[in-house]
Amino acid sequence: MVDFDVQLLAVLRELAERGSVTAVAEATHRTPSAVSQQLQTLQRQVGVPLVERVGRGVRLTTHGEVLAGLSAGVATAIARVDAAWQEHLGGATGRVDLAIFPSAAELLLPGVLTRMRAHPGIDLTLVDVDVSEGEFAPLAADHDVVVGHRSDGVRPTGQAALETVPLLREPLDVALPPGHPLAGRDRVGVDEVVGETWIGVPEGYPIDRVLHAMAAASDTPPSVAFRTIHLPVIENLVAAGHGIALVPRYTSGTRAAARFHLAELADVRAGRRIEALVRPDRAVRPVVRTVLEALVAEARHVTT
Repeated sequence: MVDFDVQLLAVLRELAERGSVTAVAEATHRTPSAVSQQLQTLQRQVGVPLVERVGRGVRLTTHGEVLAGLSAGVATAIARVDAAWQEHLGGATGRVDLAIFPSAAELLLPGVLTRMRAHPGIDLTLVDVDVSEGEFAPLAADHDVVVGHRSDGVRPTGQAALETVPLLREPLDVALPPGHPLAGRDRVGVDEVVGETWIGVPEGYPIDRVLHAMAAASDTPPSVAFRTIHLPVIENLVAAGHGIALVPRYTSGTRAAARFHLAELADVRAGRRIEALVRPDRAVRPVVRTVLEALVAEARHVTT
């Protein structure tokens, strides 16, 4: 029987998730040489090679990949013990680091913060993030809760090892400037709008995937005049008549009146899934569970 050092297992897990000794060192406030020494110590304990040299870096061997996967279960078991003890001592107190992208923050954060007033022992810190849908999962290594979004029917790589908490599905509508010939319609077809000038988001974002699905369905490549990650900028450009755009219904709907018209898109299922991503060992912490419950409750509120 191998006497595992739990702290060394944690270092191996960090290497599996971050991909380099340098990244692990930065994240864990160690020197690269200290990380390398700890990995060597763990290899001696288990008696098989866990990492191998590749160029100037290292990668996990098959043994290393298996042990790194098992280490997540060890971390979760320890976290459950700690969570049970904390609840025994009096419940949820501590800090929770929440990373959330801007339009989800706009939609959910005011209500979540109101709900969190009932939990004064929880120190909720907020971090703005805005990345493509495949880049949210890696953020869970550095944040307790990551609120991300993805396209309908798309499961980005990297989420399998995380606990995923569905929050809501937000439909995407077509935003049309005042005076546009289709601005009086509740629904518009793909063929009616795909040839227009579009205000878009960067490639790899859920909204851009829908635009490409529209193009594929109509065999018409979209003409995107401008791309920006900032939803209010997109809305302002549409309102000023510089193009049309796909925008999230609940978020943009609060600002649409007298500025731009929202029409449901027919023919293509257009929407984005907003969800919370959490490492399993963090998900069992009472303070993290409390924040997740507030997110779920607020998401339910905004969609009813």
